[in-house]
Amino acid sequence: MEWLPLLSTLAGAAIGIVATLVADRNRWKREDAKEALRLRLDLYTQYYTTTVKVLGETLRALAEREHPSDGERALALREAFRDSGIGAASERMWLIASQPVVQASNSVFHCLRHIRDGHIDGTAVSTPEDRARWEARGKAAAKMRTLMREDLGVGPLTERHSPLPDDWNHPTAP
Repeated sequence: MEWLPLLSTLAGAAIGIVATLVADRNRWKREDAKEALRLRLDLYTQYYTTTVKVLGETLRALAEREHPSDGERALALREAFRDSGIGAASERMWLIASQPVVQASNSVFHCLRHIRDGHIDGTAVSTPEDRARWEARGKAAAKMRTLMREDLGVGPLTERHSPLPDDWNHPTAP
């Protein structure tokens, strides 16, 4: 009978220790999941806003600018592509993002490269060929944004981000 209080105390202590360990483990898992989410959010934001958007604007501006020669325009476009950091950002996507997001971001990367190559080959800004490339980039970017939002647990968007290519001919269209 004298052992019963001691055993119940030991059992209570063991249960308390195990409960504390389980709670600590669950807290660590939640913090780890939050950190992974923050990392993906930073990556996605950097990839889309800083790299993809800025690179697109830079490519368009360089294509519209007068260059002393076709070779210099090609060099400027290639340097802009390289200096944008999209290659390194894409590699980070391959390391951190989910497979659907990686595939979508890779598609955007290739669309931008196709736009760059079209301008290097002499395609003028706003020609049907150029518009088709930008439309493909817009669709790829929209898909990528949707997949990124899903991966981050954010609900879908209820409005479009960019005008449709038909809206380019009618700037006042909603």
